[in-house]
Amino acid sequence: MLVELRQAATQVLLDRMELSDPPMPGHWFTHDHDSYLVIQRRHRYKLYSGRYELSSIVLLVKCQKQPADARFIGHGWVIGDAECRFNALSPLLRCAVLPDGPCDRCVHREVR
Repeated sequence: MLVELRQAATQVLLDRMELSDPPMPGHWFTHDHDSYLVIQRRHRYKLYSGRYELSSIVLLVKCQKQPADARFIGHGWVIGDAECRFNALSPLLRCAVLPDGPCDRCVHREVR
């Protein structure tokens, strides 16, 4: 499958490549020694013999190294302590109280 890698903020084309299983939003992946977080995934279709077929996928990415405290929990990646009541359960934001972390030194930690 043809995949376009574009920067999320500016839509600048970073690369075109063939991937058999493109990553979903909220997942990290490595390409050419750079780590990216997929922010959005767009599908492009073409009309062929009266039917639409998937022709390519555009991944809007943010250049970001996967944090050491990232964990895969049921629905997707979560950074920080997923057991804390204030955790955003998101790969983008730890929590509202201490967004940059670390969670182990937070005085506001409460069990969910």
